[in-house]
Amino acid sequence: MEMRVEQLSAQADVSVDTIRYYQSKGLLDPPRREGRIAWYSEGHLDRLARIRSLQQRGFTLATIARLVSGELDAADEALLGQLTGVAPAAGGDGAPPPVPGDGSEDVCLDLDQLASVTGMPLALVKALEAEGLLIPTRVAGQPRYTEQDVAASRAGLRLLEWGIPLTDLLDLARRHNRATEATAREAVEMFARHIREPLRSGVRPDALETVGGHEALSDPTGDPAVDGLLQAYADLLPAVNTLVGHHFARTLVKVALDHVEREGSDEEREAVRDRIRTDGSGDAPHPRGTTVRSSR
Repeated sequence: MEMRVEQLSAQADVSVDTIRYYQSKGLLDPPRREGRIAWYSEGHLDRLARIRSLQQRGFTLATIARLVSGELDAADEALLGQLTGVAPAAGGDGAPPPVPGDGSEDVCLDLDQLASVTGMPLALVKALEAEGLLIPTRVAGQPRYTEQDVAASRAGLRLLEWGIPLTDLLDLARRHNRATEATAREAVEMFARHIREPLRSGVRPDALETVGGHEALSDPTGDPAVDGLLQAYADLLPAVNTLVGHHFARTLVKVALDHVEREGSDEEREAVRDRIRTDGSGDAPHPRGTTVRSSR
């Protein structure tokens, strides 16, 4: 059945201007023309429904264009959906499953709500977001913040309360964000080279046979490549978070202790050593290069 643009607009529940905008961006194929009349088909209606579904799952129009054109396939769509944290669970009710280990299961705030919950001025929250300290997830195409974002915002506020100037904190945030993003890009390239490409070629890593507890991330189509990508993501993201968090915390302690050793008084150095012993800090590096073990 063919229809005019006004009929397509009514059936798809999108405006005529939106339909023409999608055409200009390559999201929608051109209509069949009969003189000055443009005729749209059921295929156009299906495409509009798919675009809306992908938008509701958090995909940007640029990504949707690559998906509907075939540049990205089902495996890419499934993995991208999990990375946004809003892909529908297989066989579920369409509600997004939680991203493994991100603590976002129960909280979904916009920027104003985040400022209200944390007690921070909205302008400050916006500044933290602009510097890359706050990175929202996308739900139905809108930026949203989780319980971990609340905790991170409050941690930043605590630094300010201790007297660290906002300008210095934001300057450090800029440099940290640049370095972190560069490292993350290398990590993603490593994942693509050593996991994604072999899986798409039919190679199943040994670790895939031992991964459990992520049934909700299984691919509803049964494609083993898609299922393998989702399982790898579910298993590796928490592992990377633990590894990176542990390394940064240990490095920070080491640098702080080195600073105390160089700049601190005898009383400060002895106080730090005593604190490490009583805290049970385990293998926290000692400023003189030894390792202070917990006495407990």
